Amino acid sequence: MIIDTEFNSAAQIPSGICLRAAVQAERRGFGCVWKGESNSRDPMVLLSAMAALTSHVRLGTAIYHVFGRSPVTMGIQAATFNEMSGGRLLLGLGVGNGTISGWHGAEFSRPVRLAREYIEIVRAVYSGEKVPDIAGDFFTTRGGFRLAFKPPEAPLEIWLAGLGPQMARLAGKLCGGVMINMATGEMISEIAENVRDGAKEAGRDPDDIQIVSKIRVSLHEDISQARWALKKVLTFYSLQQGYSQMLHRMGWGDVVDTIQMTYRTQGFAAARKTIPDEMIDGVPMYAGTDLSGLPAKLASHAAAGVTRCNVAYVPADDSRQWQEIDNFLTLAGGVIQERRFERSDGLLTN
Repeated sequence: MIIDTEFNSAAQIPSGICLRAAVQAERRGFGCVWKGESNSRDPMVLLSAMAALTSHVRLGTAIYHVFGRSPVTMGIQAATFNEMSGGRLLLGLGVGNGTISGWHGAEFSRPVRLAREYIEIVRAVYSGEKVPDIAGDFFTTRGGFRLAFKPPEAPLEIWLAGLGPQMARLAGKLCGGVMINMATGEMISEIAENVRDGAKEAGRDPDDIQIVSKIRVSLHEDISQARWALKKVLTFYSLQQGYSQMLHRMGWGDVVDTIQMTYRTQGFAAARKTIPDEMIDGVPMYAGTDLSGLPAKLASHAAAGVTRCNVAYVPADDSRQWQEIDNFLTLAGGVIQERRFERSDGLLTN
């Protein structure tokens, strides 16, 4: 299993620290540095700067949502990035949610169809061939667009964020991987099975599809502070429709209901205080003074079929962000070595 990392996952890390961290992550043997998108710093801008400072670590969007730019623009960005970075882009795409679509003046409906149309146009643009006129339900392109430069030789790797069965099957049919957020091993197994079903329906080899999960980590000498940092993330996800349903399935329904009720009546800070410490252990998160308990979390994801895991760091003390991230990367690099990961074609394989 390949071990990746991320620095802005439900945390706001200044760009300068992210760049230093990417260089350190490459040195420590991580497979990829990811950057997500909502109302935070732009992924492609940060990843481009990281590409200029590194040589072989993969760089990925986890995820770029489809409302922020047209699929033609996304195809141009992907081609430019791979030309510049030597083909290191892992393009994670997703449909986001109704809130994100509203920010961009779009309607959120029929997400599977939405994702399919977007991916097909992005691939057509990246190919460098003339793009035929397409009149989709969501995206339209006319006039025979074609890149004015030769596309990079590296193939475009598109991975799709998928939790529900239909989106997971679409990932298996069209993409090189599925990206899974906030799911336990049991849920990951279900999603992975849907991905494999989609691959089989499309005549593809299911073993060729990457299964990517995420574990958020926070470290502090006072473990209560590490838990407190992750409780902020849990509060956010408990207020989101799809993820709150997942937390219900994990057995935390009563807590989620309390969080939502408290948020409505008293606000976010009060809702955060209602989360019990043991909830951290029951979700894909890890709070500790060191990383001694992380291998067990990784093993549970590997057993569920995960081929690479994004171990994303959430600082416990915003005044010491770089010190915490540097310490995490050093400790995590040791975990990677202890698990005998070996370099192969620029990636980390078990």
